[in-house]
Amino acid sequence: MTHALMRGGPEHLGWGVERHVLASLFDALNLNTKISGNWKKGKEPKFPEWPRPETASATTKKKATVKDLWMKMSRR
Repeated sequence: MTHALMRGGPEHLGWGVERHVLASLFDALNLNTKISGNWKKGKEPKFPEWPRPETASATTKKKATVKDLWMKMSRR
């Protein structure tokens, strides 16, 4: 749970390296099927990507300054 919270929240619970590799493999197999198929132009199927939790680096958060932290702590 500590590792999940460090990565961004409880939605990361159970998402280790092996789960990320398997999700990437799933997406790669779907892409390979889409590319190697004999589809009419513009008629290739749409495969869904494996749902992944958002990482802290993927979201753009404003860096907190000391003033911002002080304002949060002093609110009542």
